Amino acid sequence: MTPPRLLVFTRTRDYRHASIPAGVAALSAADGWSVDATEDPAAFESGLDAYAAVVLLNTSGDVLTPRGRERLAAYVGSGGGLAGVHAAACTEYGWPHFRTLIGARFTRHPALQPGTVVVEDRDHPATRRLPARWRFTDEWYDFDASPRGTVRVLASADESTYEGGGMGADHPLVWCREQGAGRVFYTALGHTPEAYADPEFRAHLLGGVRWAAGLVQAGGRP
Repeated sequence: MTPPRLLVFTRTRDYRHASIPAGVAALSAADGWSVDATEDPAAFESGLDAYAAVVLLNTSGDVLTPRGRERLAAYVGSGGGLAGVHAAACTEYGWPHFRTLIGARFTRHPALQPGTVVVEDRDHPATRRLPARWRFTDEWYDFDASPRGTVRVLASADESTYEGGGMGADHPLVWCREQGAGRVFYTALGHTPEAYADPEFRAHLLGGVRWAAGLVQAGGRP
């Protein structure tokens, strides 16, 4: 049986994360799928139907062509999966629909530092193996608005555990949603190369991607 395929897209036109190779390696090493990793936007233009999910792994800036944008929107709306990792929220500022797809836009972050992730919903593959309060080191992204109410929030930041948070008490970091017949997962975590060797983070990332790809189910709300 041919394993499902993931398209892992890593093009950057703004800040480029040093963790991209570690992220590609982590996704490529996971069982249950095969990975096509690319920075070529033409991969979107010929259609995405061969893929169980598209992963935007620390992409930044406007990285898609107009035709690629159309194809990605159609793919997700017709049942495809989309997973955004960390700087995916810093992507496609020139395409208003992308904010709807990903759920929110990045605005700023404080210095890299330890903090605490509060798991709000453990009935999902991305959070099922995480502790209720998860100590982690990252950049603690702020967004233009909380997506709560339009997404299913899986985990949030406790701003009292680090310096420089700008969203206050309602600070989602990880969420999922449906878009048409498709599934979208986003995690704001994943800045450092070391994160992708961390067993808890890998379980978090892989669980979210598997859910987006339709390979596993989440309990409760879809």
